Amino acid sequence: MKPKLRQPLVLVTLSAIICAVIFAVIFNSEKIFGLLKGIAGIFMPVIAGFIIAFVLNVPMRGLERLFTKLFSRAKHRPKKKLLRLVSLILTIILLVLVVFLVCTLVFPALAESVSSLYTFVLKKWPEWANILDDYGINTSKIGSWLNGLDIKTMVSRLTNGASYLISSAASAVSSIITGVVSFFMSTVVALYVLMSKDDLVRQAKKILRAFVPDRTAAYIEHVASLFNDSYSRFFSGQCLEACLLGTLIFLVFTIFRIPYAALIGILTAVFALIPYIGAFASCGVGAFLVLLTAPEKFLLCIILYLVVQFVENQFIYPHVVGSSVGLNPLWTLVAVLIGGNVMGILGMIFFIPLVSILITLLREHTNAALARKSLQEKEPPPEAE
Repeated sequence: MKPKLRQPLVLVTLSAIICAVIFAVIFNSEKIFGLLKGIAGIFMPVIAGFIIAFVLNVPMRGLERLFTKLFSRAKHRPKKKLLRLVSLILTIILLVLVVFLVCTLVFPALAESVSSLYTFVLKKWPEWANILDDYGINTSKIGSWLNGLDIKTMVSRLTNGASYLISSAASAVSSIITGVVSFFMSTVVALYVLMSKDDLVRQAKKILRAFVPDRTAAYIEHVASLFNDSYSRFFSGQCLEACLLGTLIFLVFTIFRIPYAALIGILTAVFALIPYIGAFASCGVGAFLVLLTAPEKFLLCIILYLVVQFVENQFIYPHVVGSSVGLNPLWTLVAVLIGGNVMGILGMIFFIPLVSILITLLREHTNAALARKSLQEKEPPPEAE
C-alpha cells in the first residue's frame, strides 16, 4: 500500500473504533456504571484510607516540620521515622480531643439552642398566624404540623413501629458491622500510608519513570505536587479560619448578650468553609434567628457580625492563614457557583482549589507560550540567498 493512502486509512479506522466504543458505552451505560460501582465498592476501604491519610497528612506534616525545626540544632537529632511516628500519634490525639470537645461542649449548646428556639416558635406562632391570616395566607397546615411535633406522639409512633424495627434488625446490625469493619480497615490503610508515604511516593515515581516518557512523567509529578499543595493549604487555611471566626462570633455575641450565640457561632464556623458566600449565609441565618427572638437587637447583630468579619479578614486571617489558594474573589465565586451546581455543598468547597490548580497550569502554559513567541520574534530573519 502506498504511504499516501496508508495514513488516511489509519485515521478512518481509528475514528471508527472510537465511535464504536462511544456507542457501546452509551447503550450499555447502566451495566458499565454498575460494574464500575462494584469495583469501587471492593476497593472502597483502600480509597477511603487514602482519603483519610490525605486529610490527616495536613496537620501531621505541620507537626513534622515543627519538630524538624526544633531539633535542627540539637547534637543528637532523632530519626525521621521517630518524628513521623510522634507526629502521627499527636495528630490522632488532637483529632480525638476535637471530637470529644464537640460532643461535650458544642452538641449540648446546639441542642439547647434548638430546643429553646422550638419552644419560642410554638409560643409565638399564634401571633404570627394571625398576622399571616390578615394577609390572606392559610396557616392551618403549618399550625397542625407544629402542634403534632410532640414527644409523646413520636414515642408512640416508634412503639407502633417496633415490629418493623425488629424485622429489619438483622440487616441493620449487618450494615453497622460492615461499616465498622470498613472504617477500621480504612483507618489501618491510612496509618500505613502515613507511615510509609515517602516509600509510596518513591515507588510511584519509579513506575511513572519506567512506563512514561520523561517529559510527561515530570509534568504529571508537577501536577500532582500542585494538587497536593493547593488542597493542603486550602483545607488547613479554611479550617483554621472557620474555628477562629466561629469562636470570635460566639465570644462577641455572648458579651453583648445576643441570643443563640452558641448556635450562631457554630453555624458561622460551618458556613465559613465556603469562602465569601458562607459569610453572607451565616450572617443572614443568624440575623433571622435574632429577629425572631429579640427584634430590638437585630441591627446590633448585623453590625457586630460585620465588625468581627472585617477584623478577622484584615488583621487575623492574613497573618495566621495567609492566601490559601491565591484566587481573587471573581474566580472564587465562579468556582463556588460551578461546584455548587455540580456537587452541591461539597462541590463549593472542593472546586476552589481545583480552579486554582487549573488557573496555575493555564498561567504556566501561557507564560511558556509567550516566552517562546518572544524568542521567535527576537531571532533574526534568515538572510536571502
